[in-house]
Amino acid sequence: MLHPVQPGNNQSQFADAVLEGGGVRGIAHVGALSVAEEKGYRWRNIAGTSAGAFVAALMAADYSAGELYTIMSSLDFRRFAKDRGFNWFFLREAFNLLTRCGIHSGSYIEEFMSEHLQAKKKSKFGDLVIPGRENEPKDSRFRYRLTVIASDITSGSMLRLPQDALQYGIDPDDLNIALAVRMSASIPFFFIPVNQQNQDGTNSRIVDGGLLSNFPVSLFDVPGEPRHPTFGFHLVDSLPTSTNAWPVNPTGNVLQVGQALLNTMLTAHDRLYMDDHTFVRTIVIPVNGISGTSFNLSKEQTDLLYQNGRTAAEQFFSTWDFEAYKSAYRSGLPEKGRRERLHEQMRQIKRMTKPLAQAS
Repeated sequence: MLHPVQPGNNQSQFADAVLEGGGVRGIAHVGALSVAEEKGYRWRNIAGTSAGAFVAALMAADYSAGELYTIMSSLDFRRFAKDRGFNWFFLREAFNLLTRCGIHSGSYIEEFMSEHLQAKKKSKFGDLVIPGRENEPKDSRFRYRLTVIASDITSGSMLRLPQDALQYGIDPDDLNIALAVRMSASIPFFFIPVNQQNQDGTNSRIVDGGLLSNFPVSLFDVPGEPRHPTFGFHLVDSLPTSTNAWPVNPTGNVLQVGQALLNTMLTAHDRLYMDDHTFVRTIVIPVNGISGTSFNLSKEQTDLLYQNGRTAAEQFFSTWDFEAYKSAYRSGLPEKGRRERLHEQMRQIKRMTKPLAQAS
C-alpha cells in the first residue's frame, strides 16, 4: 500500500541531499524523500548523478515528494528508449552505435525535463541561484541549488554542472538544466553521448556521471561543524547468499558483452566499500535485483521500489541524530580508523569468550 506524502508536523529544518544514479530505479529515491519531508526536512543544496540528477533537478525546481511520486509512478519509462534496443538489433540501431556511439537518442530525457521544469518556471541554472548567494562566484558549489554530475570522456574528467560549464566557455547561469540532466543520464552505448564544443573548437563527448562519480556524498562538506546535515540516497542490491546470488550477465557475443558492460557500470558502485563517515549519513535502499535499464518497469516493481525507499528512510531516521553525528565525525577530534575499531572489538570478544572456554 502506498503512502501519499502528508504535511509534516515537525518544524522545517534544512538538509543537503546527494542522490545516486541507477537508471529507472530512481522512484526509490522518491519513497525515501517522502519520509524525509514528512520528518520536516527541506532541501538546500541538491546533487545527483544520472537518475539521481533526474530526481534532483525536479526537487531543485520545488517539486514536492508527493508531486514527484505522481510524476514517476505514471511515467512510461519505455519512452526514454523508444528505439529498439539490444534484443531487437536493426540496421538503424547498428548505424547509431557504430557512428554515434549509442543506440537511443536520449532526446526524450531532455524534452521531459524541459516540460516539467518550465511548469515551475525554471529552465536555466540562473533560475536556481539560492537567494542570498547571488554574489558568490559562479564556480562555487554553493551558489546553485542543483549540482549535476556528468563525465567528459574526451578529457577523462568528472563534470560538476553548471560550475564546470566555464571550461566550455558557457556562463553557468545560462546552462540549460534539462541538457545537463541529459548529459548526466546518457548511459554509454545505450544513449548517444552529448557533444559539447570546447573553446578551441574541438568537441567533447559527455556521458553518464556514474562512470566517474556515482555517489559524491562529500560534495557539500565544509570544514568544521556543518550547519545542517547532508544525506546520501544510495541504491543497492541485497548481498548475495547461497539461495539468492547476484545475477550473472551473459557475455556470449558482442551485444551481450555491451549490455553486460552497462549493467556492471550501473550496479558495481552499489557493491563498493563505503567508509563510516559516508555510510553513517546514507539512506541505503534495496532494489531487489531490478536493473537500471529495465525500461519496461511494471507497476508492481514501481510500487516495490517506492516502498523500499520509504522503509529504508524510516529505519534511517529512527536512529539518526545530527548532534551525535557532529560530535563523532565533525568535532575535529581524530577519528579512529575502521581497522583499529575492529581490532578493539576482536580483543573485547576475546576477553569475553576466553573465560567461557576455560570454564567448559
